[in-house]
Amino acid sequence: MKEPPLHVSTQPGNGAGLRSVVRRRLPVLRGMLSGTGLFVGALFFAASLTPTLVPRTYAAEGVLAGLCLAAGYSIGLVCRHLWIYMKLPEPRGPLSRILGLAAASFGVLLAAAMLWQAPQWQNAIRARMDLDPVTGVYSVRIVLVALITFLSVMALVYLFRFAFRAASTRFHRFLPRRVAQVAGLVAVVILFWLVANGVIFRLAFHMLDSSFATYDALLDPELPQPTNPAMIGSPASLLTWDKLGRRGREYVASSPTAAEITAATGRAALKPIRVYAGQRSAETVEQRARLALNELRRVGAFQRSILVVVTPTGTGWIDPAAMNSLEYLHGGDVASVALQYSYFSSPLSLLFEPERGAEAARALFAEVYGYWTTLPKDARPRLYVHGLSLGSLNSEKSVELFEVLGDPIQGALWSGPPFVSRLWRSTTDGRLPGSPAWLPRFRDDAFIRFMNQDGFASPAETPWGVMRIVYLQYASDPVTFFDYRDLYRRPDWMAEPRGPDVSPELRWYPVVTMLQLAFDMAVATTTPIGFGHVFAPEHYVDAWMSVTGIRDWLPDRVAALKQHLRQEMAADLAREGEENPYTGRGG
Repeated sequence: MKEPPLHVSTQPGNGAGLRSVVRRRLPVLRGMLSGTGLFVGALFFAASLTPTLVPRTYAAEGVLAGLCLAAGYSIGLVCRHLWIYMKLPEPRGPLSRILGLAAASFGVLLAAAMLWQAPQWQNAIRARMDLDPVTGVYSVRIVLVALITFLSVMALVYLFRFAFRAASTRFHRFLPRRVAQVAGLVAVVILFWLVANGVIFRLAFHMLDSSFATYDALLDPELPQPTNPAMIGSPASLLTWDKLGRRGREYVASSPTAAEITAATGRAALKPIRVYAGQRSAETVEQRARLALNELRRVGAFQRSILVVVTPTGTGWIDPAAMNSLEYLHGGDVASVALQYSYFSSPLSLLFEPERGAEAARALFAEVYGYWTTLPKDARPRLYVHGLSLGSLNSEKSVELFEVLGDPIQGALWSGPPFVSRLWRSTTDGRLPGSPAWLPRFRDDAFIRFMNQDGFASPAETPWGVMRIVYLQYASDPVTFFDYRDLYRRPDWMAEPRGPDVSPELRWYPVVTMLQLAFDMAVATTTPIGFGHVFAPEHYVDAWMSVTGIRDWLPDRVAALKQHLRQEMAADLAREGEENPYTGRGG
């Protein structure tokens, strides 16, 4: 005779009843904690604490560690489900519990050991960059931030899982089970994508665009409109002062005077010409480029010895260290022109409007180059292009080499080239055997050269060709050396010997290293000057001297100029309340 079903009480104190409640009332808790997931997550968490290219605050390190913990947990969970799906043998009973306890214990001990070592690793990087060391509570704060980050990510994961199960259940009413699961997965992925892209991203884009545009239009009372008719933004200018944008007005107004250049160099000087067209200067990018060209002609820019087409960063900011170095070296006999293409910082500009910067750079270069080629070769300035970071990427796109071979420009200086830069990537991959990826040599060094804090990879006596291109880059710059392929393979720049500003403790870990470098990119402009993505004026001096072929400066004069420009930048930082201009005003 069949026995009646056992009644299980749900009264407090009855363990079986409590388990029944959990199974029947809170099914979402079932399977939330995976031993395999926690073990892999602990490995990822521990690896994330190892040093990478730039120092990180406890908040940045905590968020990174939490994301790595979530990534490792998710990978472990997927592997566990895949193992079960394939019906592979697995330990059961006491052996299963013993292995699970051993794995959990190993993961916890490893994470604790890495947390103990984390401050020392960070301080080793900070010592290289002359930063103050972190304190002993650094690791405790990391754990707190990491747990919050991990729980937030897993909440999103389980929200996705709940939506997937709900959708699959509905589809299963009229579809086979496996087909319903596939349909449910596709439906939920589309739903989440539409919510993120169609609602969150677009709403964020419009809000940010509006707020940044408003900020860009604000007039700084410390920058009054010029009255000299020869100045850009004056009443006589084709480019009105209020439409130059905040970055444009800063760039034009911060130009050194002839007296300042003479005092620093001991040579007679001119006041440099700086032309800048803001986004509101005209409706279309072609119209803004034409306005910029006409303004160059109006102020006599084509009578100067040097003309530079500058591509700014996302916000429209131009690195003062780069342009001041060039203008001081050439006694102010320099004209430069730039076109704003965005109100966003470089990462946001690259995310929301990836082609706008290249379009603006091409339009401006085409206008300037087209007019420049009509001038007699012995009565026109030497033409160069320049850009930093996203500006470097877009500047590189503005010059199609096959279009200028018949009448080549004189060269380019591109600093901090992003890892997606096509020409940079091809020349780095095609470097001479034996030259490091962080400072490569390309063919005979006559066309492209690379330099860092310690100078050029090429011997000083190496002759240049007709066109000179220099990449200024630091080995500690994640914007340059990040690569999606770091997910599954060790990058070349980690090979020995390493760059002078890269920790010898840095190691490659699958998945984790890519996440570390992605986070490093977000904080790459918080480093001291001369490291990461913040370029020092003294390095710009060496770069411009090579690009423009300066040979008549004595070494003591060059050293004095470098010191002056460094002090000038330090004074700018002090006036801005220690705000890093590369993050507060830059890209």
